[in-house]
Amino acid sequence: MPARLSSTSPWIVLAAAVVEAAVGYPDALHRRVPHPVVWIGGLISALEAGLNLPEFGATARRLLGVVTLLTIVAISALAGWLVAALGGAWAIVLVGTLGLAQRSLFDHVRAVAKPLAAGDLDSARIMVGHIVGRDVARLSEGDIATAAIESLAESFCDGIVAPLFWFVVAGLPGLFVYKAVNTADSLIGHREPRWRAFGWASARFDDLMNLIPARLAGGVIALAGRGGWKVMLRDAGKHASPNAGWPEAAMAGALGVRLGGPAWYDDALSQRPVLGEGRSATPSDLTRALRIYVVACGLLWVMLAVAGFVWAGFVRGGFAWPL
Repeated sequence: MPARLSSTSPWIVLAAAVVEAAVGYPDALHRRVPHPVVWIGGLISALEAGLNLPEFGATARRLLGVVTLLTIVAISALAGWLVAALGGAWAIVLVGTLGLAQRSLFDHVRAVAKPLAAGDLDSARIMVGHIVGRDVARLSEGDIATAAIESLAESFCDGIVAPLFWFVVAGLPGLFVYKAVNTADSLIGHREPRWRAFGWASARFDDLMNLIPARLAGGVIALAGRGGWKVMLRDAGKHASPNAGWPEAAMAGALGVRLGGPAWYDDALSQRPVLGEGRSATPSDLTRALRIYVVACGLLWVMLAVAGFVWAGFVRGGFAWPL
């Protein structure tokens, strides 16, 4: 089968999702060959260091930020196109796993849940510090659970739903572009004076690329948790991000807890809006959230399988395994 057809088949995307969930990106491999996200992150940091100079005005820095965004988009799209054009279907599957984070997200959040459930708050604080940016020394038991649940819900969109969506829509080039833009947003898409102008384009483009996936992620979480629709529709818009509120509010509603609220970042208290209603999150809620997450990933696989049958029947005129 031509690579251009394989790279847009939901069956290919499903195969990549299954393989990534099974093996992830092993630590032993990462120590020898850093994950490609590290490579694109290095490129973004180098461009920022060379172009985002304090002597430039805000307009110039914004334009140079656009140049940076276009550069990483072009390089990522070209890399994805080359792999799809030169590799076979299985090459697309294996390389496609690099843009997904089902296994790593589960492992990172479970690493918080285990010591938290055992009452080891010091270890839980250390582990949650690997996935959130708030001042972990200040976190109580409930705060740790809340932080981990919020990260799990938001990263369900950024690390799983959105990559799968763009993989289906635009093949490996779409997947690679999304990962590059999302990485740029995390590195330079901040509101602090240093990055506000330079990272503006990356932040806005990341918002655009997550527009549909975030709402899909919220719906899948509500479906997996058998609840949360009302809270999601009511509270998603309260979040400072136009997208993160959807999966977070859905998770809050599915668990019947409050997320958001006050949090410390760099010794400054941030008064965040509250998502959901009822009690504060507990360690058992974090365990429940992980179960919802697993079910939600399974629902995505089912959706990809159904889309594969539809794609085979209507686009190709009959079912055939693409591998």
